[in-house]
Amino acid sequence: MTRQEVYKHKAQIIKAMGHPSRLMMIDALAEGEKCVCELQQLVGSDMSTVSKHLSVLRNAGLVDDRKQGLQVFYSLRVPCIINFFGCVEAVMDQRSEAAAAYSATR
Repeated sequence: MTRQEVYKHKAQIIKAMGHPSRLMMIDALAEGEKCVCELQQLVGSDMSTVSKHLSVLRNAGLVDDRKQGLQVFYSLRVPCIINFFGCVEAVMDQRSEAAAAYSATR
């Protein structure tokens, strides 16, 4: 795989996380496997929208699914993706601190 292809795949994964509902689902799945109905309640969207979001996450390699009877359960394929959230939150904290420091000097 070329260097450019590696970055393309990284961008695909990050893009798949680029929606608040999908981030909420990833965060919830960090606690363990969830059925689609639980994820639907979490995000408050209709089932078709939730299914589309889960399809994006699955296609990016972020979640796995398994069927049990009529229900489908999802889990994180690579739980360490949650570490990325910590990094994002650190950037958010830094921006808030910088904004507060700027405001204090005015």
